[in-house]
Amino acid sequence: MTPLDTFHTFFDHCVGRWASDRTYHYLSHNEVERSHTDFQVSPLTTELKQKVLSDNQYGVAENIEGSPGFRLAFDTVSEKGERVSMALNLMFVVQSEQGEKLEGDYLRDRAYEEDRPIISHFRFDATTRELLMTTNYTKTISVDSITLINPAMRIRRIFNYVRPPADQPLETLSLVGRSEKRRESKK
Repeated sequence: MTPLDTFHTFFDHCVGRWASDRTYHYLSHNEVERSHTDFQVSPLTTELKQKVLSDNQYGVAENIEGSPGFRLAFDTVSEKGERVSMALNLMFVVQSEQGEKLEGDYLRDRAYEEDRPIISHFRFDATTRELLMTTNYTKTISVDSITLINPAMRIRRIFNYVRPPADQPLETLSLVGRSEKRRESKK
């Protein structure tokens, strides 16, 4: 199987209903938050992929049909009873392939931290089946990893850094999170 085939298989396994138990450690104010999230992941049509590109003023992407795209809807309930629901469209555009690694752009019509379209960077390792996404928000840089353990389980980890001045390394963590995502049903 080629790295691109493994990449597409990774996303084929993402479609469906998922449940996740998350733990976030807010380092800036020494707080731990636990929550439960139910997800629904559906493939995007070519028309909606084009809208995601347009919303991000991305221009033309080669092979739009071959670029994975999804509608992600989720409902989260924290252990304190706080509820958050969100739905967004997203897609991945491969820009390069080197050995077992693919890199490119991860586009959303709505960002998690800021309510606006956003373009992030992704790297996919076909050997470990890890998708690493880096998003530069206004005040935070989020480094998010999803590893496909098997078709019914994914592990996610997230590191949010205080955004440093330009050309400076990431040093100050503001949040560390992890979760296990379990498939509830096929589709």
